[in-house]
Amino acid sequence: MRTPSSTYRLQITGEFTLRDATAMIGYLRDLGVGALYLSPVLQSNDGSEHGYDCVDPTTIDAQRGGEEAWAELVEAAHAAGIGIVVDIVPNHLGVAEPDQNPSWWSVLKEGKDSPYACWYDIDWSRYPILLPVLGEDRDEHLTLVVTDGEAQLDYYGHRYPVADGTWEPGDSAAAVHGRQHYRLISWRRGDTEITYRRFFSVTTLAGLRQEDPQVFTATHERIARWIAEGQVDGLRVDHPDGLRDPGGYFVRLRELAPDAWIVGEKILERDEQLPTWPIQGTSGYDAMFDAGAVFLDPQAEKQFSRIYTSITGDKVGIADHVLEGKLTAAYDLLEAERRRIARLAPEIEQEPLESALAEIAARFEVYRSYLPHGDGYLVAAERAAAEARPDLAETIGQISGRLHDRTDEVACRFQQLCGAVMAKGVEDTAYYRYSRFIALNEVGGDPGTFGISTDEFHRRLATRQAHWPDSMTSLSTHDTKRSEDVRARLNVLSEIGDIWGPFAQGVVDRMDIANRSLAYLLAQTFIGAAPIARERMHAYATKAMREASDETSWTDPNVEFEHEVHAAIDRAYDDPDTVELMRTVLGLVARPGWSNSLSQKLVQLTMPGVPDVYQGTELWDESLVDPDNRRPVDFAACAELLRRSDAPPLDASGAAKLWVTSRALRLRRERPDLFTGYTPLYAEGPAAEHLVAFDRGGAITLATRLPYGLTHQGGWRDTVLHLDGTYRGQLQGLEWSGTVALSTILVDYPVGLLVRQ
Repeated sequence: MRTPSSTYRLQITGEFTLRDATAMIGYLRDLGVGALYLSPVLQSNDGSEHGYDCVDPTTIDAQRGGEEAWAELVEAAHAAGIGIVVDIVPNHLGVAEPDQNPSWWSVLKEGKDSPYACWYDIDWSRYPILLPVLGEDRDEHLTLVVTDGEAQLDYYGHRYPVADGTWEPGDSAAAVHGRQHYRLISWRRGDTEITYRRFFSVTTLAGLRQEDPQVFTATHERIARWIAEGQVDGLRVDHPDGLRDPGGYFVRLRELAPDAWIVGEKILERDEQLPTWPIQGTSGYDAMFDAGAVFLDPQAEKQFSRIYTSITGDKVGIADHVLEGKLTAAYDLLEAERRRIARLAPEIEQEPLESALAEIAARFEVYRSYLPHGDGYLVAAERAAAEARPDLAETIGQISGRLHDRTDEVACRFQQLCGAVMAKGVEDTAYYRYSRFIALNEVGGDPGTFGISTDEFHRRLATRQAHWPDSMTSLSTHDTKRSEDVRARLNVLSEIGDIWGPFAQGVVDRMDIANRSLAYLLAQTFIGAAPIARERMHAYATKAMREASDETSWTDPNVEFEHEVHAAIDRAYDDPDTVELMRTVLGLVARPGWSNSLSQKLVQLTMPGVPDVYQGTELWDESLVDPDNRRPVDFAACAELLRRSDAPPLDASGAAKLWVTSRALRLRRERPDLFTGYTPLYAEGPAAEHLVAFDRGGAITLATRLPYGLTHQGGWRDTVLHLDGTYRGQLQGLEWSGTVALSTILVDYPVGLLVRQ
């Protein structure tokens, strides 16, 4: 198994291409990176910033550098001893511009007779294919264009094919349109009438039928060549929950890549266990929660609940927000998906059946089941739905048997529906509505769990070592709601509730936004992401309030409310009193925020698993949700700081974080023998609770938790750690043995990385 010592995620775009990545190989080698982890690089839609809308899975994206640049990168990386991991997208292809996707173009032109008809998850019982693309003008601007004898339909520059024999000179566009295998309909009908499986509620991404071996082979041809030619060492699989049979998919992928390191973008809830798939683990959201929650003070939960309720008036807990968000997603956003499932059971009255499916899906505690794995979650969801809606109890009983039968089409599609309901209802709705403590409102997070104890932390990491020692670990990704350093700084607030409460009350009152939960979210964002430019804050606020869908939304923007919010943000920047309040709080949390950042970073880099570093997060990074976290990184500045030969001070430059990151990555790459086990370590003394420590089998990690309280209680004082030998520090180069005072180890930095001599 070609398991990398670590990975470094790069977002490859039209502005930062594969050639730009090649130019970074020397820096990544010096940083200590084991493998370069690339965002999707197969041909995507023109202008795509992310690459998840692949239109041709057989070739490298020309706008990202193309085949020649890919070959150069592979050669340079392998020459430097760096592996390559690629993010692949098996669930869907991009269909926003049909003329850019050869397979979709063929399906639209030839219908069921297309050789690609089996590729897409299309409901052929409802014909023609419905494409929700028309604006409010309907088809008034639909025209027929003939070039070199070939006709196409054009709608504001978007081209659609015309089947052979369906047009003659002089035909109107409307007449020709009516003869095609597809119909262009209003974009507003996408949530209710779409006839192909999509990615969540995104109609420009059409689902693939990877359960068909022929489709798998055809769409993985380029990936198979990567593996056969030794170009790629690992694969990160995007959104396996969207597939009909994720387990079967991973079996085929393992057969295609028997020696590759494979992880899946699987979000685990609470103590949910990953199915026994033939992969190394997840893409790290579960580890992100573990590495961050231990640096939050659980004792502050009641106080922060009181602050939140007092300021916002929101007395609804996260569980109720989640249920409301999921019900909204199931009933409104994903109505077409519910209807498709219900039609598979015509023996049951359709309207109550559709409602029953929505109610069960909304009460599903995890993203989906993988029958028979996860059947217990389905039983619990059915019971909860029947109790909440006794009028649907009989219908739930009628459909229950089919939902539990993994060979039944109803069960297969319901599992896919559950994942979409969870993602849209929780991540994209509830997490923007419930703002008690937004550092917890993260992908794979749990806003209802206000931190974890060190004992719980050690239990989780021991379990990880025992069952998934090669799973990826992450702190920031392209999908996180806020970066690791924003969350680390926010965690300090849990130590200063008496100061934070009055400050937040003042900021929210001054903003004077009708939705006070949103105002409270923005108040936390001001502190967590400071200093944040005004335009970035405005952009974030737009996304946050539209995702919440309380007062406004993406589909029906409330211009008046949005103007109110943006005016409030401007007042926060322009009002001297508000600015002074923010400066005061920032002065309190800045240095302990750096401590939390270094602590969780070192923990993530050395804990069981393969650590990933998201681009630029080796320095301080105050990014928010995408596209903010895809801003260009100043790699030249990173390289310049990395050339330092001595430990830098802990200051605003971020050089200390780069120093800690590079020393940890280099050690993992050069001495993997030091990271083969997991033993919790505990300090003794008056500040023992402020230490998180573990021994990986020769490499000891020391990290400070709750640094604000530690400082105000007099520091480490007589707190000691017992070492079972002589150890050398990798950050300062000093040696210690026996019983050592923590005040002598954790001097310049709040963290230590020790190696047994």
